[in-house]
Amino acid sequence: MHHPGPPRFCTVGEAVELAPRRPDPEATFRWRLADAPADSSVSLDDGPVVHLEPDAPGTYRAELDAPDGTHTQTVRAFPATARETVRFSVTADDVVEGDPDDVADAEDCVVMGRFNDFTMGTHWATEESEGEWVFETDLPPGAHSVIFAFDGEFDPFADDEVTVAGAGRPRVELQGRREGDTVVVTADARAAPDGSDPDVEFHLDDRDALAEADVTVDGDELRVPVDSLPVLSRVHAVAVAEQHSVADTLTLRADEDVSFERPADAPEWASDASIYEIFVREFVGDVAETSFEEIERRVPYIESLGVDVVWFTPVVQSPTRHGYHITDLFDTATDLGTREEFASLVETLHDAGIRVVFDLVINHTSRDHPYFQFHRSGVPGYEDYYERIPESQNVTGVDWAGDDAAGLYFNWTKIPNVNYDSLDVRRWMLDVVDEWAGEVDGFRCDVAWGVPHGFWKEVRERVKAEDAEFLLLDETVPRDAGFRENEFDVHYDTDFYFTLRDVGKGEEPATALFDALELSPRRGYPDRSVHMRYVENHDEDRYRDDCGETPLRAAVGATFTVPGAPMIYYGQERGVEDQRGTMRWHDGDADLTDFHRRLVALRQDHPALRAPGVDPADWTVVAGDADDVVAYTRSDGEETLAVLLNFGAEAATVALEADVTGHDLLSGTDVTTGDGLRVADVVVTPVEK
Repeated sequence: MHHPGPPRFCTVGEAVELAPRRPDPEATFRWRLADAPADSSVSLDDGPVVHLEPDAPGTYRAELDAPDGTHTQTVRAFPATARETVRFSVTADDVVEGDPDDVADAEDCVVMGRFNDFTMGTHWATEESEGEWVFETDLPPGAHSVIFAFDGEFDPFADDEVTVAGAGRPRVELQGRREGDTVVVTADARAAPDGSDPDVEFHLDDRDALAEADVTVDGDELRVPVDSLPVLSRVHAVAVAEQHSVADTLTLRADEDVSFERPADAPEWASDASIYEIFVREFVGDVAETSFEEIERRVPYIESLGVDVVWFTPVVQSPTRHGYHITDLFDTATDLGTREEFASLVETLHDAGIRVVFDLVINHTSRDHPYFQFHRSGVPGYEDYYERIPESQNVTGVDWAGDDAAGLYFNWTKIPNVNYDSLDVRRWMLDVVDEWAGEVDGFRCDVAWGVPHGFWKEVRERVKAEDAEFLLLDETVPRDAGFRENEFDVHYDTDFYFTLRDVGKGEEPATALFDALELSPRRGYPDRSVHMRYVENHDEDRYRDDCGETPLRAAVGATFTVPGAPMIYYGQERGVEDQRGTMRWHDGDADLTDFHRRLVALRQDHPALRAPGVDPADWTVVAGDADDVVAYTRSDGEETLAVLLNFGAEAATVALEADVTGHDLLSGTDVTTGDGLRVADVVVTPVEK
């Protein structure tokens, strides 16, 4: 069916992309606006993919004429979030990378951030005084960071961050039950931090036969007679206060009885899975060349770590060592091996009880991909395969063929963005999804923030229809709770990551970890959201390189003792120093490896460490630096554990108000002293009942 999908939710001025599902580039699709608020004057273009940008609050209904009939798409637009004019400024002292002296000689400065989709050439800073570059814009409540790039390059570049005060996003969760001949759907709406109590709106799904006349709504409750239910119905709800929430969805299936499903939730196995990321071409060692066969021979090592999931960086054809500049999305890289050899590796990992996540890169391709070459060289049929921008916005220094320039993010001139306004591209990328979904257990989606929400919603329904346990992990930097709305199962937690860096460098006290955890609900992530917690990955410097070796164990301990899915980046456990350095086998850090194994096993053996919720403990640092220490408890109702972390170089003595056994489950030793507990890096000890 070509129906474009569930109702969409946005604010006034926020464009929503609308597209037919199961796109057929040879078919004819036509959109029209069937209904809009009285104050609206918006219209829709003629293309098969359109962008509705509401200009007034209210409900918009667009109709899509498709080969299989006419479909209605509802878009609910809420009032624009209150914004504040903010000022960002940088000088040479704020340079993150490059020579600060070059700032004084810069002729211009381009600014990018989430507010402009990290696109160069659209917004510019001005030099207000010698060496000080300033940019002003209107932004909603929350923390906002922008990047200043000088003379069209990232060498040097600087950044600045500003926080706009105001309420975060409320949250809502749906539950269903049957009461006799009636089905009751209840919405648990929760106020945002610093926000007012929200109201609830229920919305039905235009794809279903359940009609508005069949339901009654009273506040946070929707009721519908069982006899009025079709076989499949979907109920959506949004909490509304200063901002609107991510929508939650409840699926009702009426067969012999009525059952309820929560399609936006992650598979149960993924809620606390431990992940091991392998940067493929550096994993085998410094002599043998990496191949699927060679990785397969090393599966016993991966199994010995006790992890649940392996995430491979891209394994498809690419001219680069990292693999993210892809020239063939449908076949494995020739230097790594054949499809059959990759399948054998996956099977061996499965035999070891380890799931496999494939790095799906569909925001862009290499500029050496034949399709981009066709696109830029005027081959008929490929005109709209990639994004185009006016030449006036081109700050890359590349003399692109034609009278315009390639659309791309940052200064990524070698990986142009594909164009999701093209049905050919949507069909192409859905074929890529279909090609690999049956081979692996999940996708980690590169630059997920660059691909339209509507496309991800289609991908989710597509893969989950075949395998409800399939995992979708997003790379959204900075974080965006909108990707939780029937799109992704697990989300990067960059707040926790950056806070661990700040603590490790001594720029924040260890208690800042609590603030980082609180940012998830403030950003609007529902309580059931699963967050990936990590200390390093292939895009970031190694933790030890940035913070030194001393705080590493405490940082890793944090990722394994808070809720979510902890991730180990290959070599983190062996002492690899370079961001994408060769795995250290013969000369690796055996003690550090053992430490990681013990952490994985401890988390697996104690459900309290995988349970929701982190409760700050009451503690006193008797000896040591108080800023280096944090303590909290974790409980699953059966067992309560106290976790103590010390990011400092010297062991700390910590006194807890709670009565604990003093037996450290991680080291297997008694850490009690006359004044409290001795904490070198990580201690996990049971709380007395």
